[in-house]
Amino acid sequence: MLGPDFPFAYDEWLASPEGLGQIPPGEFGTPVAVIGAGLSGLVTAYELMRLGMRPVVYEAGHMGGRMRSAGFDSSPDAVAELGAMRFPASAAALQHYLDLTGLRTRPFPNPLTAASGSTVVALGGDRHYARHADELPDIYQEVGSTWDKALQEHAEFFAMDDAIRRRDTDAIKAIWNPLVRRLDDQSFYAFVASSPAFDSFRHREIFGQVGFGAGGWDTDFPNSMLEILRVVYTGAENDHRLVVGGSQQLPLRLWSSAPDDLAHWPAGTTLESLHRGGPRGAARRIARTARGITVHDESGASHSYPAAVFTPQKRTLVTNVRCDRALLPQPTWTAVERSHYMGSSKLFVLVDRPFWRERDPRTGREIMSTTLTDRLPRGVYLFDEGPDRPGVMCLSYTWNDDSLKMAPLSAEERLDSVLEALADIYPDVDIRSRIIAPPRTVTWETEPHFMGAFKANLPGHYRYQRRLFTHFMQDQLPAAQQGFFLAGDDVSWTAGFAEGAVTTGLNAVWGVLRHLGGATRPGNPGPGDLFPALAPVDLPDD
Repeated sequence: MLGPDFPFAYDEWLASPEGLGQIPPGEFGTPVAVIGAGLSGLVTAYELMRLGMRPVVYEAGHMGGRMRSAGFDSSPDAVAELGAMRFPASAAALQHYLDLTGLRTRPFPNPLTAASGSTVVALGGDRHYARHADELPDIYQEVGSTWDKALQEHAEFFAMDDAIRRRDTDAIKAIWNPLVRRLDDQSFYAFVASSPAFDSFRHREIFGQVGFGAGGWDTDFPNSMLEILRVVYTGAENDHRLVVGGSQQLPLRLWSSAPDDLAHWPAGTTLESLHRGGPRGAARRIARTARGITVHDESGASHSYPAAVFTPQKRTLVTNVRCDRALLPQPTWTAVERSHYMGSSKLFVLVDRPFWRERDPRTGREIMSTTLTDRLPRGVYLFDEGPDRPGVMCLSYTWNDDSLKMAPLSAEERLDSVLEALADIYPDVDIRSRIIAPPRTVTWETEPHFMGAFKANLPGHYRYQRRLFTHFMQDQLPAAQQGFFLAGDDVSWTAGFAEGAVTTGLNAVWGVLRHLGGATRPGNPGPGDLFPALAPVDLPDD
């Protein structure tokens, strides 16, 4: 996921034997607040600890954030991925930490992939079965070709794909910077509708409801076209993998893992041992004081730090946390206020076994498949852990308006509604009789401490996103505005992807390193060192 806005190779920085840098010995043990124990916060804390600082982690809710894997009491090995559940193979910085913590992955059962086995597309009352995309009716092939044509004719897809694969940053910027100027004000739907290849509404409708790769695109239609290009350019919508045993294992293992190359702490030191078991509670107030960045937690205690990193969704700075306005420059506050988040709901059930593998004697096909539909469930995903083990069904995966349909309903009411819709698609399949545990469900826009599933910029938001992403570069800020850093996937250019959580955490690590008088090694420059050459294009305000 070498993003076109800032094509810095984080995986190469992480892999270098020279390490991420060093701080002056006099700064060893310096406490640094890390607010949020999601993936971004724990990557940040882990690397600060390696460099010799003492990260102090605050967390308001579940450790892991939106990497939340919920178990089932009757089958603890089965998990419902309520948050992040599929990760592109191109997420190389994320893969670094998966490898570091010894986690295994396997292909995710996306529609029309070998991992899913088969897919049913049910739109407008019609039902189509396919094992591969080319087995769908001709109109679906036309929609796929039309999308490919639009990307090539209006967004130089092949040239950008080649430049990213070669890591040719000059070529990437030469293609991308003019596109930013041209497309910042254009929505995804406007891009599609204005393409001559998509002059048919029927084609646009099918593309929105089914799409290609991970599924339909229509819930993204209001968002900036730049958001979509970042995803397709970097391969983020294809070749997805799941974490065996649940994605929440990654942040939890970072919490309990002891690096083998600690700069200051004794061998065996972990984030867990530095915190005597658990993070501090929720940060309720953050202010600049004469002592630095002062964090007041939910217990009433307050502590001051020379630097702090804030990793939760940024709009919580104006909703959940009382903040000193001096914490950020005013243009950055405006960017925080304008952040737009996508809602999402999921519904999972545990079943006695992967019964969907059974064959219909009349057709010879599986009795149920991964499903894309315009009905209430929208997306159904099936997770097979073996023929003699319970299976997990994601019976509904919805976004935005479709998610709001779920929000007022209890878990049982959601289940009833979804099963009723699926009964029309699979009239001979009694899903309810196979369920062996209460359903697991989530609606991220109603979860405490969250604004939604992830941020998605609207047309015209490029300037706001640039302010958030580049905030780790603080040399030009007044001294009174330095030392507080933003990280998390919503600061990245690819919000909603764990890769963005990792890479912005690494940006913050570089920023804290620099703030405390440290530096990277000459043979392994960090993101801030190469910023002048790779900086996101700066659009004028006037």
